[in-house]
Amino acid sequence: MARELDAILDHGEATQAASCTGENGSVSFLEQIICPIYGALAAEAERNNNGKAAHSEWRNYDDFNEYFWSPACFELSWPMKRDSSFLLKPKKGKRTGKSSFVEHRTFLHLFRSFHRLWMFLIIMFQALAIIAFQDGKLNLNTFKLLLSIGPTFAVMNFLESCLDVVLMFGAYSTARGMAISRLVIRFFWCGLSSVFVLYVYVRLLQERNKNTSDSLYFRIYVLVLGVYAGLRVLFALLLKFPACHRLSEMSDQSFFQFFKWIYEERYFVGRGLVEKTTDYMSYVFFWLVIFACKFPFAYFLQIKPLVEPTKIIINLPRLQYSWHDFVSKNNNNMLTVASLWAPVVAIYIMDIHIWYTLLSAIYGAVMGARGRLGEIRSIEMVHKRFESFPEAFVKNLVSPQIKRMPFERESSQSPHDNNKTYAAIFSPFWNEIIKALREEDYISNREMDLLSMPSNTGSLKLVQWPLFLLSSKILLAIDLASDCKDTQADLWNRICKDEYMAYAVQECYSSIEKILHSLVDGEGRLWVERIFREINSSISEGSLVITLHLKKLQVVLSRFTALTGLLIRDPTPELAKGAAKAVYDFYDVVTHELLSSDLREQLDTWQILLRARNEGRLFSRIEWPKDPDIKEQVKRLHLLLTVKDNAVNIPKNLEARRRLQFFTNSLFMDMPSAKPVCEMMPFCVFTPYYSETVLYSNSELRLENEDGISTLFYLQKIFPDEWENFRERIGEGDSGYAEIQENSTSALELRFWASYRGQTLARTVRGMMYYRKALMLQSHLERRSLEEDVSSRTSFTTQGFELSREARAQADIKFTYVVSCQIYGQQKQRKAPEAADIALLLQRNEALRVAFIHVEESGAADGNVTKEFYSKLVKADANGKDQEIFSIRLPGDPKLGEGKPENQNHAIVFTRGEAVQTIDMNQDNYLEEAMKMRNLLEEFRANHGLRPPTILGVREHVFTGSVSSLAWFMSNQETSFVTLGQRVLACPLKVRMHYGHPDVFDRIFHITRGGISKSSRVINISEDIYAGFNSTLRQGNITHHEYIQVGKGRDVGLNQIALFEGKVAGGNGEQVLSRDVYRLGQLFDFFRMLSFFFTTVGFYVCTMMTVLTVYVFLYGRAYLAFSGLDQGISQKADVLGNTALDTVLNAQFLVQIGVFTAVPMVMGFILELGLLQAVFSFITMQLQLCSVFFTFSLGTRTHYFGRTILHGGAKYRATGRGFVVHHIKFAENYRLYSRSHFVKALEVALLLIVYMAYGYSEGGAVTFVLLTISSWFLVFSWLFAPYIFNPSGFEWQKTVEDFDDWTNWLMYKGGVGVKGDNSWESWWEEEQAHIQTLRGRILETILSFRFIMFQYGIVYKLHLTGRDTSIAVYGFSWVVLAGLVMIFKIFTFSPKKSTNFQLVLRFMQGITCIGLIVALCLVVFFTDLSIPDLFASFLAFIPTGWFILSLAIAWRGIVRSLGLWDSVKEFARMYDAGMGILIFSPIAVLSWFPFVSTFQSRLLFNQAFSRGLEISLILAGNKANVAASSF
Repeated sequence: MARELDAILDHGEATQAASCTGENGSVSFLEQIICPIYGALAAEAERNNNGKAAHSEWRNYDDFNEYFWSPACFELSWPMKRDSSFLLKPKKGKRTGKSSFVEHRTFLHLFRSFHRLWMFLIIMFQALAIIAFQDGKLNLNTFKLLLSIGPTFAVMNFLESCLDVVLMFGAYSTARGMAISRLVIRFFWCGLSSVFVLYVYVRLLQERNKNTSDSLYFRIYVLVLGVYAGLRVLFALLLKFPACHRLSEMSDQSFFQFFKWIYEERYFVGRGLVEKTTDYMSYVFFWLVIFACKFPFAYFLQIKPLVEPTKIIINLPRLQYSWHDFVSKNNNNMLTVASLWAPVVAIYIMDIHIWYTLLSAIYGAVMGARGRLGEIRSIEMVHKRFESFPEAFVKNLVSPQIKRMPFERESSQSPHDNNKTYAAIFSPFWNEIIKALREEDYISNREMDLLSMPSNTGSLKLVQWPLFLLSSKILLAIDLASDCKDTQADLWNRICKDEYMAYAVQECYSSIEKILHSLVDGEGRLWVERIFREINSSISEGSLVITLHLKKLQVVLSRFTALTGLLIRDPTPELAKGAAKAVYDFYDVVTHELLSSDLREQLDTWQILLRARNEGRLFSRIEWPKDPDIKEQVKRLHLLLTVKDNAVNIPKNLEARRRLQFFTNSLFMDMPSAKPVCEMMPFCVFTPYYSETVLYSNSELRLENEDGISTLFYLQKIFPDEWENFRERIGEGDSGYAEIQENSTSALELRFWASYRGQTLARTVRGMMYYRKALMLQSHLERRSLEEDVSSRTSFTTQGFELSREARAQADIKFTYVVSCQIYGQQKQRKAPEAADIALLLQRNEALRVAFIHVEESGAADGNVTKEFYSKLVKADANGKDQEIFSIRLPGDPKLGEGKPENQNHAIVFTRGEAVQTIDMNQDNYLEEAMKMRNLLEEFRANHGLRPPTILGVREHVFTGSVSSLAWFMSNQETSFVTLGQRVLACPLKVRMHYGHPDVFDRIFHITRGGISKSSRVINISEDIYAGFNSTLRQGNITHHEYIQVGKGRDVGLNQIALFEGKVAGGNGEQVLSRDVYRLGQLFDFFRMLSFFFTTVGFYVCTMMTVLTVYVFLYGRAYLAFSGLDQGISQKADVLGNTALDTVLNAQFLVQIGVFTAVPMVMGFILELGLLQAVFSFITMQLQLCSVFFTFSLGTRTHYFGRTILHGGAKYRATGRGFVVHHIKFAENYRLYSRSHFVKALEVALLLIVYMAYGYSEGGAVTFVLLTISSWFLVFSWLFAPYIFNPSGFEWQKTVEDFDDWTNWLMYKGGVGVKGDNSWESWWEEEQAHIQTLRGRILETILSFRFIMFQYGIVYKLHLTGRDTSIAVYGFSWVVLAGLVMIFKIFTFSPKKSTNFQLVLRFMQGITCIGLIVALCLVVFFTDLSIPDLFASFLAFIPTGWFILSLAIAWRGIVRSLGLWDSVKEFARMYDAGMGILIFSPIAVLSWFPFVSTFQSRLLFNQAFSRGLEISLILAGNKANVAASSF
């Protein structure tokens, strides 16, 4: 290829490339080069069976990409060989192998990818256990025992090398020879070394047991172990320690390079994953602190307390078992020991995440405080610090082009002049922010007037602050003056205690003087000058309280207020007369009431004034204000004198307050200086869109749900102040919906108003277009600064900036917005409303571009239809029609992988600039934040370590947490992660990835290194994080910045949240299998690997371990209870109630209820809201049952993560982004949570009942409660959380309707085309779809065997069996179970299949029923079978039946062939019916009591009630709409 290109260039003129020339002579790079590769890729994609096939069965995008990483790619030759094995399309039994990694579905990937972590934990546990069993004595004997970690390490290293060999199966035919050679060499090396170490250590132990002085093997062992450890440390330093890494890279010694290659495989990516030495030491110290906390805790509270009980149990004589024992003979009660140690080991493995959470919360809070987060956390703080905002704004957000101009005119300016200049620069930006808040309807017109800041460009020398700071200050100052009995200095000191009161007094005084001076002329102007000269003289002499009667100030200002009230109106002759009279009245009251008697006499006898007054010329005519500066001052002074609103209540809207607080706080945070717009880095915003809501239609706004609630009605009640502000803005203040609809413009505005409060594309587009508006504003002011005389400060005006051609052109050069609407072409063809709405957005936003896939169909002569695919980019033309900008022909359908990343990948080519910000379609942006984008882009050029940043992380604000408690929990949890969590990940841990939008990418870096989205089917279901993996592996650097924020919508209903968490957990399950996680786990240094693990897949592993701890503990207790060992051991030695189990269960419970999830959340609250507010919020969350929610979420994550690794099934789950306050039916909740929560909760409940019934506890009920409270809480949360957090979940009418709906669903027969939402049978079939492979069936079978333990244990506890422990008892129980199954079959036999025998069938059922009752009575009467035995048998047979059912489902092919599938189906229906009744019964009982529903509403919507919202109206249904039909 290179030679061909060189030859073409040598010709001096363009010639056709031979490699791109087809047989017909046409030249097409697409046809000759791209299409063959695409054809092979598409054929492989077809093999994935819509994501159901194993990853090892087909080549994904990574395999095709990595083929070109090795010299093997030269086999393609040039021009490409079409018969190359690389381009071979898969056929039955013949396919091309994977490239260098195979994503086998197994948990073993966790060990393989992070083997250093597991080896470290196991070795440390072994060492601590040895020390504990040696009673803490550190002598030579203990040291020799501690040396046993050598064989442990060697064996585990060998296991890891075995996994490398086994999990590479499927790629040996195509992998690089060097990679395979390394596997083989490591396998034999690790195998031989483990054998050698084991042999030497065994001989060492033999020497120890002989007690001889000969210590040859001990010396050899120590020498070998020391040399090996030294070499490992040396290679770790050379490859991972930053200072030594460059030395290892420069070394070309073959011996050294060989061992380096054995130690760490060289990939095309992942080389040089080192950080700066200071960064390295930071995260090493972070983890050393964690280890210093974890291992002493583990030793003293987990391991050591179990040592003595273990020794006693092992040394106990053979105990009597309550059942027929198979495995516990002559093994020193090892199963008993295992049941005690298992939960301790489980918590030991996962509690490192607890310590990480605690330390990261503390460290993140400290770093946030250092970054000045939370300094301004209330509107009161905004008021107090507003004076410092202009200077901070100019320092950080204004380019030097503006900043330097005022100071060029005058070399020395006083601080006051500087403040005035800063205020003049700051005011246009601040006013545009306030204007944006008004346009978004967060504030009213009056609030906008009060929040707006004067231009400070007039002749008034004082800095003029917004009126909301000065409101009512004049009135308070007058009160102080009226009550003043001291000197002028004392009065002024009291006024100056409130600096804004002093500002108000000064501005009022200066403004009155200037206004009066402009209104009057002649003798009137002389009077004004004389009055103010006298007052100024008195002020300078300190005799103001003598010169003026301050008690009369109220009267004076009332006269002047009357004057300004006239002057703010348009002039008329009548108003002119009234104004003249008002001036005269003002003159009269000032002269005769305000002034002292001496001064009054002087004025009364002043001849010039006396003559004018006598002649009627004094103030007979005034000059109506025409100067804009004077008019602005008149309006402002009038408001200053009349506004009595409390500044604390301005603005009233909570969202407006939050935005102003964050923006003003961010002005004091560290950020790069802003470059002029013409010099800033150009960037693009990029949003993928599929078919979500673009803009609510009128019909959607009016459409009522089953409760009679329309979307518009809901929004009016949730956002009442914004609704009133909207009506004021469109001039329909008293109009209802009908009147608004009559005006087409108002109707369209209403649609936008509603859409801007949902998670719609319209909201996202509006937010992102603020970037353009901010750039136009900044460019306009920069240009005016250069063109005009700045000394007059008239250049700092924003008037007409949006119409400025220069500003628009500059903004369009630096910014573009591409929305990738994948199916926009199809939507246009079928005239879908989404297409019209997208077209409307294009018309309203000229910088908006839409990319989409266009399909052209053409018919051939043979009748076949061929399709051609194009990637197109369009904008709106002058007529509002789509204007095509680019059109790129594609080799075929671009959607071969996951939809969202494919949508991004096809359109990334249309982005421009050096940076691209990825924005999801449920996000928002704000004008004040858009002004900081220039600063953020400069981070790419800042120093952030060894390498420049490639991804800039941006803070998110979750805007959906303001109504329901669930939305609040989710919002707080998400906010904690995207702020404090990512802050720590970026610094010091250096493992922040890309967790979704709105990060900013170095566009050039990423489009030349694999793009921003991996899109292989299923494995890349969580496509966002792979961009971070890819960037890190290719020596990128990911940072996090919190001085700028972007809005983000989240799911607000429990079902939405569960689906979202299921998607994320499933995506993490797929990440475990991925090559990216494997390479990062292998190539990171040890401490960075720890950070990476516990902040990605490790979080879900620890979550799963939390749940498994409950199972391990309860199954261990069940074993002791069934076998009778708990009582036997306790009678011989009191060893079972120990500190270790208490510690384990306490830690597990705290994790389970979300305490450690809440710790970072609380620290974030403290940092950004203050201590008291943090405590109040945490207590409120607990009262709203957040622990139930977190425990429920724990089950969701565990289920989907575990099932994905076992069976697969991860997929994109559409959560819906609507407003969720409506009631969810019982059947819908049952379908969603039956297998993920209900079944598991009932299993735990069954274990608890068994433990309670048969377990032995010396402390009695108290001990039982303390040991099992966390487990009972888990059962309660998993069973009833969906109904506790379900609006109107305990309303009687809803409960009755739910029961009818559930029974109809349960009994409805399935069939072809019947969805699971309508039929239990269809749903049941769908629930089994994840079990596809033989491996999955075997795993399900193995896991299901745990259920037979119940029957085996309970039958030996019955009164009927006495003390008989023969195996025949258990065998007879199976006979009884078989009889019960036959009886069940008789009663469920379908009469449709026996129409000729209905009478016989009913007779047999009746006889069977009578016979069963009689048999039970006879057995109870004539044998030892008791009534409790009947209930115990019921408990025994239920798990066994589930075991049989699970086996039948796992091996359904065999069961179908035996003709038993229908029976299995009825058996399963009975189980689901039983579970449903068990869950539904408490709900029905609680629904009888009306106060329960009221309490639930308060619990769910406490935030809304606190804001005074009418949630009761929303929940009331039709009554609400009728009562408020007029809106």
